[in-house]
Amino acid sequence: MRWLLIAGIGVVVVWLLAVLVLLWLGRKTLARELMTLLPNLVRLFRGLLGDERVPRSSKALLLLGAVWLASPIDLIPEFLPGVGAMDDAVVAGLLLRHVVKRAGPDVVKDHWRGDPRTIGLLLRAARVSSTDASSRPSVGS
Repeated sequence: MRWLLIAGIGVVVVWLLAVLVLLWLGRKTLARELMTLLPNLVRLFRGLLGDERVPRSSKALLLLGAVWLASPIDLIPEFLPGVGAMDDAVVAGLLLRHVVKRAGPDVVKDHWRGDPRTIGLLLRAARVSSTDASSRPSVGS
């Protein structure tokens, strides 16, 4: 449990440093979006876990993904500048893509509390197209 707390503190510190660097560079809009990204993602995943439209298998993957992201053990060590968070970003993107394919983009958008442009960027980054969402099986089948 201690490593989970340390990992959480580490993520928050890196996140805050990135926001401060963006502010220092004069990128206020980008800094504001980054400042709200982490809390919005936490609310998104919490909402998806409680939504009956999301299949149980997807909820299990969300929980495993949360453990992966919080874990201090990574395929690429976090201390490597520029690439340290790559494995976490790939896992988060794959999780988002899976949930959108299984439950649909509207379910994800229903739980997003941030700027609609940001979730649009996240969905595009996860390479989710409208055909992916329309070809998904229904939750009841």
